[in-house]
Amino acid sequence: MHYLTRAFLSIGILTLFGQAVFGQETEKDSSGELELAAPDSLGRPTVESDTLLPTLPDSILQISPEELEAAIQEEIGDITTTINYYAEDSIISDFSQNKVFLYKGAWFEYGNIRLDADYIIIDWENSELFASGLEDSTGVAQGNPVFKEGNSTYEIRKQMRYNFESQKAIISDVVTQQDEGLLRGETVKKTKDGSVYLSNGFYTTCDLVEPHWHISSSKIKSVRGKHVISGPFNLYFNNIPTPLGLPFGVIPDTPEEQTSGIIFPSYGEEQRRGFFLRDFGYYFAFNDYVHTRVTGEIFSKGGYGLKTASVYNKRYRYRGGLNIDYQKFQSPETAEQPLEYDAFWFRWNHNPETRGNSRFSASANFGTKSYNDNILNQGNFQQNQQSDFSSNISYSKTFTGTPFSMSANLRHSQNQVTDEVNLLLPDVAVNMNRQNPFRNIRFEPLKTLNVAWNFNAQNSINNRITPELGVDPNLQQQIEELGQPSAPDVLPFTFANLPQLLRDADNGFRHTVPISSNFSLFRFFTGTASMNFTEIWYLDRINYYYNPAEERLDRILENGFNRINYYNSSFNLSTNIYGFYTFREGSKIEAIRHHMQPTFGFTSTPDFSDPKYGYYQEVQTNSSGRMQRLSRYQGFIYGGAPMGESKALTISIRNVVEAKVRTESDTAEAETKKVPILQTLNVSTGYNFAVDSFNLAPLNFNTRTTLFDKKLSVNLNANFDPYATRTFTNGEQQVTRRVNEFAWKRGQGLGTIRRASLNINGSLNPSKTEQSPGEVRDELTNEFLNQGGQMDEFVENEINRIANDPSQYIDWSIPWNMNFSYNLSYSKATTGSTNITQAVNLSGDLSLSEKWKINFNSGYDLAAAKITQTMIGIARDLHCWQMNVNWVPFGRFTSYNIDIRVKSNILRDLKVSRRRSFFDNF
Repeated sequence: MHYLTRAFLSIGILTLFGQAVFGQETEKDSSGELELAAPDSLGRPTVESDTLLPTLPDSILQISPEELEAAIQEEIGDITTTINYYAEDSIISDFSQNKVFLYKGAWFEYGNIRLDADYIIIDWENSELFASGLEDSTGVAQGNPVFKEGNSTYEIRKQMRYNFESQKAIISDVVTQQDEGLLRGETVKKTKDGSVYLSNGFYTTCDLVEPHWHISSSKIKSVRGKHVISGPFNLYFNNIPTPLGLPFGVIPDTPEEQTSGIIFPSYGEEQRRGFFLRDFGYYFAFNDYVHTRVTGEIFSKGGYGLKTASVYNKRYRYRGGLNIDYQKFQSPETAEQPLEYDAFWFRWNHNPETRGNSRFSASANFGTKSYNDNILNQGNFQQNQQSDFSSNISYSKTFTGTPFSMSANLRHSQNQVTDEVNLLLPDVAVNMNRQNPFRNIRFEPLKTLNVAWNFNAQNSINNRITPELGVDPNLQQQIEELGQPSAPDVLPFTFANLPQLLRDADNGFRHTVPISSNFSLFRFFTGTASMNFTEIWYLDRINYYYNPAEERLDRILENGFNRINYYNSSFNLSTNIYGFYTFREGSKIEAIRHHMQPTFGFTSTPDFSDPKYGYYQEVQTNSSGRMQRLSRYQGFIYGGAPMGESKALTISIRNVVEAKVRTESDTAEAETKKVPILQTLNVSTGYNFAVDSFNLAPLNFNTRTTLFDKKLSVNLNANFDPYATRTFTNGEQQVTRRVNEFAWKRGQGLGTIRRASLNINGSLNPSKTEQSPGEVRDELTNEFLNQGGQMDEFVENEINRIANDPSQYIDWSIPWNMNFSYNLSYSKATTGSTNITQAVNLSGDLSLSEKWKINFNSGYDLAAAKITQTMIGIARDLHCWQMNVNWVPFGRFTSYNIDIRVKSNILRDLKVSRRRSFFDNF
């Protein structure tokens, strides 16, 4: 039988009818719904034993409306709202003690509190609740209390008392959740403001009845919305105490944007730098917009470091982060392997929300070579394997109502191998969008005619040393043939050398005016006519002279304003050709389609090396009197005018081959899908009618496709030279050069492959839904961009870390996954020297069981015949903890680390770690 009782607390009505209500309550059957007033506020009514049918006194009819209204508005005791309670088994009211007893599946609601238990006592006189479970026939308590107040939940193992008036509670053996953690104590006192005091309590983030780990302390205090504070505590694993602990502990229980506090250090030892305290500092939550983390580290053998990391975010305006890391170390004089460095690294990213017609953004990432060589970044292992870093700070603005826009950039690039640093301070651009002055004319070539204007100004600071004496006249040819010159001589990029670097800075200004028109010809052809005008301004130029005493070519810079003008024109004609091959009915392959897009073009460029232009200088280059034309602007920011006349016919053919394949389907109607055979196959060449030799341009070839349902991707590029080579004797030296004769005429085959590259990438796993690291990376990138984010190096590093680091992103459901790649690069100069690099890279993971996973990342350099940088890791899911073991067995970053950490975000710094870095030899 169910009982439901409601107490409506209107004092006037209950005072007038209280006697009748109590009479009904004591003599009523256990059914129906009652309206009941709290008896402690109304007084005990006197009921005569012979009064079976009480009658209302006449005075009730004499109460004035004002008195009735005043009585209704008056509160009853300390109860200010509706009370609901319920019992599944029975409800017993004891009026002599002013108590109500609820049995089995009972609950009590009052305001924002709710109490569920198998046994509840409501004490009206003392405004208290008592709750506990009931023992079954075996003596085991069932239906233990669960108390909820607002967002707080208390799971009570024994019993509790709660006072309406003070809103305080005394609880025996309780478990309550605080943010992501669980608090448990033998005796607990709860105050009005929600603070909780625990005696002999513990804190854990494991939600099992017998948690895998916990922090045990005799005294714990939880301040709602602020923090959890404990006295001296020990760390327990599976109820086994460990020697790990601290005199006190503070665990935040506030929103992230409001939490400030001390950051406790990690400690350990390295063989060369000694004992250390690392990452000790303070976290400043200044406000909802700016947070800063300041930490330091110190080594017993003479080193220290300082770090600051700040993040800022203003909703609907901008967000970003700033990180500065300074490290200094000098090993003792007695060290067997001395080590000394003074290093720093700077990172800054700033991303504004898109609004208005202007935008400022920044992505800075630079530092010293000694930092990248000596400081292992555990969170971004890939950084230590990179050699090139770049930064860009930009401002752009669009002028509303005009076709003009402008941008200003401060760019930086550095190479950690060659120590070359290049700064563009600034790089300014002003652009005019394409305009159609004849858009109202019906004649299509004029209607689609468009004109644009672009202006660029750059000031470049570079630490590459350009010799004034001993100029190599063949430098430009080396760059064209090999793609890059040998490693340059550089000046250290330091503050002491900054004045000289500023004096040697290069600058220039460039105007370009592209004019083009698109139109249709003969229905199936598309024609494009274009002309480009370029003007460059420099403040100096090069004068070459031959030094007979030293038998070398020297140069000097001549100051003055210099203009370089050049132009070119082109006309292209393209069309589309489709070919189909269909198979017999019922075949797995329905059809194959071949899409071919040939393009024929003609380009014309005058010979701007003619002496009448003054852009080139004809000068003696050796003692034999050999004359050569050299650009007066060789090595400048925008270069100079092109050399040699060009009237060339260009041919390019783009091919795409696809197949339509039947797929298995449960429906009666057959389904098909497109399968790429060749995603692209491009071939291009040209023939220059204006030159007297080497008319035919090299043949360029590139193709790309995917196989096995996109499990394998293949990319191939090649450059084919059709001309022969010949060896000449120059004194005691033999020189090999190209000759103006086709290779097949001299028995050298069809030609020579000058450059080629092959890239094969694949991913294998037994899961049809499992994503490879590359697919995870693409998904995270798209999700970030869809949320309005702006990609920069910082964001890319974070996405790569999640996609590649199994300790951050592990799918325990897949049994194994392997990614592999093969990279081949080949080049051959006209001198006959070749350069071949090829490497195989492997990465993946293997699940030994449901909770164990091994991951690896390695490779083999076939040219050097050695294994590349390798990392082996083991991950173990420990329910509420996660263990990761990472080992780099060899190389300059030889190291290993063992990390056991809590999965909870608020306790991510609570971990047991043992690390040895690559400084240690083992």
